[in-house]
Amino acid sequence: MRLTTKDKTFLETLRRMLDEGELSIEFREDGIKGIVLRQNYGTKIARHFGMSRQGVRWRFQRLFNHGYVESYERLFWFESLFGTGLRHYAMAMAKQRIELRKKAQKLGLGAVSRRENARQSPDQSNL
Repeated sequence: MRLTTKDKTFLETLRRMLDEGELSIEFREDGIKGIVLRQNYGTKIARHFGMSRQGVRWRFQRLFNHGYVESYERLFWFESLFGTGLRHYAMAMAKQRIELRKKAQKLGLGAVSRRENARQSPDQSNL
């Protein structure tokens, strides 16, 4: 699952509200286990998140109970097949990618993706 700019903004706002004690995250164990957002957050949503309560609930569910947990499921699957010996390499690669992304942002390159093709101007199409 790829995170979007909206996801990043949502997570930063959520972190701020958790730090201020306006929201809390709890683990639900009855029935299907899951991570839930708690406290009376109805009136604060529009002001802080710019979306409805249902929108916050949906994004939280998608990020935490799907994306975050899915990441650990993938790690478990890889490590059950190959062991934990590759974890060091994966962590080094992830740290390098994060550092490169931060450097690109400082240089004003914005979001740099290796999947995007450079756009050619019409006069460069024959080069």
